[in-house]
Amino acid sequence: MDLRTYLRVLRKRWRIVVTTTIVMVVLASAYTLASTKSYQSTVQFFVSTSDSSDSAQLAQGSTFSQARVTSYTQLVTAPVVLNPVIEQLKLPTTAADLGAKVSATVPPNTVLINVAVTNTSAYQAQRIAAAIAQQFPKTVEGIERVSAKSQSPVKVTTTKSPIIDRSPVSPRPVRNVLLGLVLGLLLGIGLAVLRQLLDNRVRTKEDVEELADNLTVIGTIPFDSDAAKHPLLLASDTHSTRSESFRSLRTNLRFVDAAHHHRIIVMTSALAGEGKTTTTANLALTLAENGLSVCLIEGDLRRPRLLDYLGLEGAVGLTDVLIEQASLADVLQPYGKHRLSVLGAGQLPPNPSELLGSPAMGETLRRLSEQFDYVLIDAPPLLPVTDAAVLSTQASGCVLVVGSGLVTRDQLGAALGSLQAVNGTVLGVALNRVPRANRVAGYYDYYTYRPNPGGTRAASHAKSEHASSRK
Repeated sequence: MDLRTYLRVLRKRWRIVVTTTIVMVVLASAYTLASTKSYQSTVQFFVSTSDSSDSAQLAQGSTFSQARVTSYTQLVTAPVVLNPVIEQLKLPTTAADLGAKVSATVPPNTVLINVAVTNTSAYQAQRIAAAIAQQFPKTVEGIERVSAKSQSPVKVTTTKSPIIDRSPVSPRPVRNVLLGLVLGLLLGIGLAVLRQLLDNRVRTKEDVEELADNLTVIGTIPFDSDAAKHPLLLASDTHSTRSESFRSLRTNLRFVDAAHHHRIIVMTSALAGEGKTTTTANLALTLAENGLSVCLIEGDLRRPRLLDYLGLEGAVGLTDVLIEQASLADVLQPYGKHRLSVLGAGQLPPNPSELLGSPAMGETLRRLSEQFDYVLIDAPPLLPVTDAAVLSTQASGCVLVVGSGLVTRDQLGAALGSLQAVNGTVLGVALNRVPRANRVAGYYDYYTYRPNPGGTRAASHAKSEHASSRK
């Protein structure tokens, strides 16, 4: 995955990143509010040698002190220091528990010892630190003294006395929230990338083109929740974005392999429910709207639905022509005000695949291609049955309708494989039900250039300028 791929993943999965970040920030805030406040008091010691009368002894004493301070950091938290502190302050704890709240550090190349005492009470932290400031030099003096009459060669001096600091050292709200923000962003990005890698469904144009180098998306049709009630959107709203997407599909289809004019086109999909039939019907309407003569064939001889959408009679149709029970002129039904004719499925046969692959079907398509500019066949889906693959051998090419988010890469790959097995020509993919957020929008939005019935040229231009300025 390159940088562009990651950016595309973040653009598509940004909700996961935002949600995860918010959750982590809320958890960090809740942890901060629920945590008990801790306070800290510090004391500093300076370690030196008691005998430093000349420069040589001073240098040796400095080296000796630096060697000692490392051991003294361990001595600060030892029972030999803390037990007297506990007895002096009458603390209800043990040396081990108190030692967990005391820390000692040595700044590099120094003979200083910084001791920090942490407690839930600022006052108690100062009391313990002050007691350690009194006890620690005594303990060192007692340990370093060789005999009862000799003096300790090491002198520990308190250079910084402990004070009561009422500013808590933990929790730190700003640090915790920022940490939650950073962790949320990293976790969100990781989840978004993981979701992308595990998501096997075809959703975008890039997902389709990744399956094969020669696979081209020739149209993207936006999702419309009202499509089930009004499948023929061109008839209900000829100036909608969805209607314009079918016009774009029509234009791209006409320029696919322009050297070979594909007159007979099979419209199919991998699975049922991807919007194949509605896409085929609306594509036929747009072709006819452009002044072309079109024959729309209901090629699904198992579960035909095309005539139901168009509101036409389906008593006789394609099967009657194939078994020579009727002529083409008798079963072709004109539709609309343009040169669009519809050939229904007719009576459902027991052997659809054999009938669609028969010489009679080939002859019927040849006659229709001589009579019409385009012949569109609404075929069954590829994976459940072989009818569409059989029809592809009789046609000039196929257009595969892919429902965004409905089919997996494996299923789409299997559908393409079934067409390649019979040497079917795939003209392109019509990506259907695309969420509007995934479509490219901006200055060239079609709504900016919708017709302005009854308006003037100036008014239309003003409305266009206003729409652009709002963006």
